Amino acid sequence: MRICVFCGSANGREVHLEAARLVGRTLAERGIGVVYGGAKVGTMGAVADAALAAGGEVIGVIPESLVDWEVAHDGLTEQHIVDGLHARKALMAELSDAFITLPGGVGTMEELFEVWTWAQLSLHSKPVGLLDVDGFYEHLLRFTDTMVETGFLHKRSRDVLLVDRDLSALLEKFADYQPPASKREG
Repeated sequence: MRICVFCGSANGREVHLEAARLVGRTLAERGIGVVYGGAKVGTMGAVADAALAAGGEVIGVIPESLVDWEVAHDGLTEQHIVDGLHARKALMAELSDAFITLPGGVGTMEELFEVWTWAQLSLHSKPVGLLDVDGFYEHLLRFTDTMVETGFLHKRSRDVLLVDRDLSALLEKFADYQPPASKREG
């Protein structure tokens, strides 16, 4: 099994780096491979380094245009250099059985929203989760509730997004995950 981890090329706060290290280490200790954005900086580097230090498989996927900017990690199990961001996300999704999003910036949010949209449209049936480190996603979750309340998001589509502050609990939700009926099925 492999889990794609969406996170940032920036460090955030120390609590975010600690969470990234915990994710990398925990996945490796459980024999779960990590697929991520391929950089050695920020929370991306923290996830990769912790997983590697724990003996885990780490697969990076980085666009050629970002190799120098995001400082591609050179110590991974595999590093795929692709043509662009679309190819990056497609390959990350193809290589993964589930998705965890850590705190991050606009790019992290874009990755989350794309795989969540794909799940809503039944383009995949993989678990999509948020690790809500230190309440980072509280405002986003309130916003998703507003989308449901105003009729722009079906509750079944909101419920596709699994959320927890505890990594072990989130991984348990992944193990128990049953995708909702297809939007086309009602």
